[in-house]
Amino acid sequence: MTYLTPAESEYLASQRLGRIATVGTAGDPHVVPVTFEVNEAEGTVDVVGHNLTSSKKWKDLVHNDAVSIVVDDVLPPWQPRGIELRGRAELDPTAPVIRIRPTRVIAWGIDTDAYTPVARTVTGESA
Repeated sequence: MTYLTPAESEYLASQRLGRIATVGTAGDPHVVPVTFEVNEAEGTVDVVGHNLTSSKKWKDLVHNDAVSIVVDDVLPPWQPRGIELRGRAELDPTAPVIRIRPTRVIAWGIDTDAYTPVARTVTGESA
């Protein structure tokens, strides 16, 4: 995906578990672990799983498509690394899948050994 560095793409491809954050109809945040897949063809990160269309996250996204997903881990002895993708969700009930189109990328510990987060706005075809 053009909005990720090669190291960020490789990192996401090596991971399978993330945490998705949505906003409920009352404005309350909701965060849960999810499985995901990188969708190179669409330029998205796709959240998949069992009973997805009846989940709270799906219902939240029907009312408010703002979404964030964090994928992270820690290498020994203490080297945190991860990516947060903020953006908009597209719901495909036929698959079913939650397709996240990032508008902002925040990464730490991936392109450098430093924990300092690096943020950038996504522009162009993937936005």
